[in-house]
Amino acid sequence: MDSLRFITSGSVDNGKSTLIGRLLYDSHSVLTDQLSMITEKNVNNENQIDLSLLTDGLRAEREQGITIDVAYKYFSTSKRKFIIADTPGHYQYTRNMVTGASHADLAIILVDARYGIVEQIQRHSLILALLNIPKIILAINKMDLINYDYQIYKDIIRQYEITAHIVGLKNIETIPISAKNGDNVVDTSSNMKWYRGPSLLSLLENIGIQKKPHLEASRFPVQYIIRSRTPNDSLRGYAGKIISGIYREGDKIIVYPVSFHTKIKYMEMGGERIQEAFAPQSIIMYLEDEIDISRGDILVKNDDDQPNISQDFYAVLCWMENSCLKRKNRYLFQIHSFQIPIVIIDIIYRINVNSFQKEKNPENVGLNDLVKVRIKTSKPIPFDSYKKIRDNGASILIDETSYATVAACMIE
Repeated sequence: MDSLRFITSGSVDNGKSTLIGRLLYDSHSVLTDQLSMITEKNVNNENQIDLSLLTDGLRAEREQGITIDVAYKYFSTSKRKFIIADTPGHYQYTRNMVTGASHADLAIILVDARYGIVEQIQRHSLILALLNIPKIILAINKMDLINYDYQIYKDIIRQYEITAHIVGLKNIETIPISAKNGDNVVDTSSNMKWYRGPSLLSLLENIGIQKKPHLEASRFPVQYIIRSRTPNDSLRGYAGKIISGIYREGDKIIVYPVSFHTKIKYMEMGGERIQEAFAPQSIIMYLEDEIDISRGDILVKNDDDQPNISQDFYAVLCWMENSCLKRKNRYLFQIHSFQIPIVIIDIIYRINVNSFQKEKNPENVGLNDLVKVRIKTSKPIPFDSYKKIRDNGASILIDETSYATVAACMIE
């Protein structure tokens, strides 16, 4: 079976944890000891099991009734395996949501039917668009609290269509649900006979997700250098994961950022010699020439589309630190296993999540702000745009002193 990695997103108290709990519970994917635990700790005043406890495992989450950290859950049906990331809805933990969404195939955006499209839903939608999430399910939750009103449901969909158009989200499915009562979650509901579509689980089982590896442009970042233990053998192997392309024995190779030219002598995978390797396989590559190659260097086939080589470029950042981002600030820039000092040359604009307007030349940037910046590295580096090759365009900024991650970056 194939697997689907998806996240739940939306504003605080929109029912994300409850929805995942309902999916697990109604699909009989909850272990007996887990069920006993949440039954004992049930805090629901309506004599129902509080299904959000299946994902909210931190003590602070249970005390406050909110999700703080990303919780991963796994389950499967006869059609597909699922990896779920339950992400926080609170503004303060938007950075956690970015982490959970960074490798998702699909996002479920939950909307409280009583309140419609609020600011945090717009912020999450903008982030999902920037992260290039290919599929979106807009789930209008808590339909039971508006008496399953069809007109309210349609009004929210029309309202969200405006947001989706502005941020550039496409491939959106819509569904009315009640996570608390189970309406349209695993089974279709008799309370909404006006809805003729599938249940949420059926939609997740059958929705098409293209997971074709990048095979056009070759990219092989070196993660580890393997030296021979034989005294008379100086051959070195370069271990890593192919993030794009196809490599064959004898291919001509360019080593970036130093631009050395060589050939592939041979390759190994799982201790056996192989003639061909492709994304996303992890291999050891041996080269014909002795070249000074370090962790983070990237090996590219000579006749393939080459990466950009520059020390001056633009990126969109989601700022994750309480301290402000300012011009001339210095950080460490990490892309896959490559790390280099950088300086923020300029802050081009900040995106206002309420109006989606670009506020040009902001003086500083605060927690959870989305901004476009100009970055200068200490020397030229190889990279691709995030939209072209995600794994060679996704990066992070690291504080030089605390070594904390302060921003998620998408290279333009």
